[in-house]
Amino acid sequence: MDRLKLALVSCGFLGCSPIVPGTVGTLGGVLFAWLLRGQAHYWAWCLALAFLLYVLTRGLGEWAENYRGKKDPGIFVQDEVIGYLITIAWTGGPTTLTLIVAFFVFRVLDIIKPPPCRWLEKVGKGNTGFWRSGDGILLDDVMAGVYGLVIMALLRTYALTPGDWTLLG
Repeated sequence: MDRLKLALVSCGFLGCSPIVPGTVGTLGGVLFAWLLRGQAHYWAWCLALAFLLYVLTRGLGEWAENYRGKKDPGIFVQDEVIGYLITIAWTGGPTTLTLIVAFFVFRVLDIIKPPPCRWLEKVGKGNTGFWRSGDGILLDDVMAGVYGLVIMALLRTYALTPGDWTLLG
């Protein structure tokens, strides 16, 4: 059972990477976004998958912390997958350029944790009442994903000339 839980929280063991597991784990989100790219209502599929992953992994936060013996262990990368899926969610499937730009936008936001990301990370770590340790692991990346979505929308709308908008999906 531990192996199944590890596979789930590490996005198919991507989070078990010995170097930069969060960055490697984000590639799971890139793969999901790429697989969903041809779907009608692409944005809804991304958000539905992000919600499903949140629900499935929220309760595994405490298990992952006990398994690794520390708070917010690197093996737990579904937060990166969820944040990336939020960053990349909009109408129409993404282009290869969009997948790459969104990857870097999300990773920078996940690393710098603009407010209130760090606060959301801390509030969920109490494991009391409604909050579970999974919330603390996940919520900061959800917020980083929302920031990423806004940045991607701004890039798509303003950073390129009108003829280049199709490059970002």
